[in-house]
Amino acid sequence: MAQAAFEEVVEDFEFLDDWEDRYRLVIEMGKAMEPLPEALRVPATKVDGCASQVWLHPSISEGTYHFQGDSDAMIVRGLIALLHRLYDGLPVAEVGAVDAGAELGRLGLHDHLSAQRSNGLRAMIERIRAQAAAA
Repeated sequence: MAQAAFEEVVEDFEFLDDWEDRYRLVIEMGKAMEPLPEALRVPATKVDGCASQVWLHPSISEGTYHFQGDSDAMIVRGLIALLHRLYDGLPVAEVGAVDAGAELGRLGLHDHLSAQRSNGLRAMIERIRAQAAAA
């Protein structure tokens, strides 16, 4: 079961019939995120495998996984916002148990993302899981 913040997105997606409206929602979610400070946009936080530039900066506090992220592409920034709703605030031990493919599949994303964006999304998920496992 996904976090409540992600469940809200699922409900919003169910309400929207048109994929252009869903894309707009994802982009708006990305616009609403706080930008990642320039000091954290370093090679160590950059995610390889993404067509656009993507940075994910983790922080672990009292056994809870948190992360900030950013991208130079608006739709990718929105995908980071989706992942934030899926993972941020979980106990570190639970991050690896999240079936991100199934959860994101509930949104129908796989059918509507380009191959490059799908690969980038997988790379972001792998980075999040690796960060949590390393904690």
